[in-house]
Amino acid sequence: MTNEEIEARAQRAVELFKQGFNCSQAVFASCADLYGVNDEQLALRLSASFGGGMGRMRLVCGAASGMFMLAGLHNGSSTPHDNEGKMANYAFVQQLAGEFKGKYGSLICAELLGLAPKGTTMEYLPAEALRPKPADRTPEYYEKRPCPEMIAEAVRIYLRNI
Repeated sequence: MTNEEIEARAQRAVELFKQGFNCSQAVFASCADLYGVNDEQLALRLSASFGGGMGRMRLVCGAASGMFMLAGLHNGSSTPHDNEGKMANYAFVQQLAGEFKGKYGSLICAELLGLAPKGTTMEYLPAEALRPKPADRTPEYYEKRPCPEMIAEAVRIYLRNI
């Protein structure tokens, strides 16, 4: 894939996020067609639960989760006792995670958003940060969020590694 094609998909992911989709949806839906998932609505539904750090619990970053879902489409095992296949997929996920964490210092949504100090546990989060209601998508929301950059970079990391 050329750098221009990678950038086009990265920008598509940012567009999806700015339309109101979550980080995981944006990353996954921007690349799912590469694996025959041509129904964008299906791609968006499959990845919907991983936004906000998994159901807005502020755990694993949705952009990273979107990459990991794509990794499953790329080389995930579909045979119960395929230990070699599982190992190859886990190694790929760990490689993607390492690159993302190397760039941003964490894979944890709360840490990436500055809601918890890096390397801490989730017990430091205020209850308000965990409420299931998504934040309103206002211009101020987009100004303070690092998510668009991380979404675009997650797409780039993924596509450069396949």
